[in-house]
Amino acid sequence: MSVFTELNAAQASAWLENYALGSLVTIAGIAEGVQNSNFFLDTTLGQYVLTIFEQEPGAQLPFHMQLLAHLSARGIPCPAPVANRRQEYLGQIAGKPAAIVSRLPGCSRSVPEVGHCAAIGNMLARLHLAAESYPEPLAHQRHTAWCAQVAAQLEPCLEDDDARLLRNELRHQQRYRPVDLPRGVIHADLFRDNVLFLGDQVSGLLDFYFAGVDDLLFDLAVTVNDWCTTADGGLDAQRSAALLAAYDHCRPLLAAERRAWPTMLRAAALRFWISRLQDHHLPRPGSLVIRRDPDAYRAILLTHMASDASQVRLATSRPGG
Repeated sequence: MSVFTELNAAQASAWLENYALGSLVTIAGIAEGVQNSNFFLDTTLGQYVLTIFEQEPGAQLPFHMQLLAHLSARGIPCPAPVANRRQEYLGQIAGKPAAIVSRLPGCSRSVPEVGHCAAIGNMLARLHLAAESYPEPLAHQRHTAWCAQVAAQLEPCLEDDDARLLRNELRHQQRYRPVDLPRGVIHADLFRDNVLFLGDQVSGLLDFYFAGVDDLLFDLAVTVNDWCTTADGGLDAQRSAALLAAYDHCRPLLAAERRAWPTMLRAAALRFWISRLQDHHLPRPGSLVIRRDPDAYRAILLTHMASDASQVRLATSRPGG
């Protein structure tokens, strides 16, 4: 959502001629996120968001546009893509793919309360169920193999302790992450700044551009790690319980998923620690780029590792264990 490609009013007005959306009133860059260039686009007929895709391979973009249309048609409050005069969702600006989607009401909650966590747990389960009927699945691009590939590039940039931690956790995930959990299309990036609220109700789910097929439980772990984490990297018991209970009420978790939960929390923490390390050590230029602190997810990972180890010690110390 950072601005990597600058766009002035004249360029935006010329591009809008491809759409039946009226004429341009204002355009403003959105200074959040790290992947694509996003702009608020106000026209004489409405309010929209224009996205210029900076990293997406072309084959993935039709998947994402069709997924948004599919979910929106099934009551999930996500941006609905707007077709141009040729009935296409995608065009090009400055030689890069671009699209217009509806602009949703509401605001994000940087400090969510228990009720917000319950609402997003329910909405995530609804999203997973609505995506079951999506006919054209695409693999999640930031899976464990991606983590291993990027970790190898990062290792020369890291202090010895961090490089060792990265290697050890990758080995743990490759050995212990289950391969038979329920899978489907996941959001994969449902952070607080990607969710809008009107009061206590979810009014918008944003930024589906990491979406793809993976373990549904991984998506839940990504969400819990952001929505329910405390300042020291631990989990707030009330918020996490509310989120998990609301999700489970809508899509009941299997026994295998419950057993895999500690490993999946670690997998989700690892994925975002690596991506933040990548942004920090191997950055791309951008005029409004926000680089998020990698140490926050290092702390989350270490907390989950310690909790996981404590559970193992407790289980093995029981009589008859």
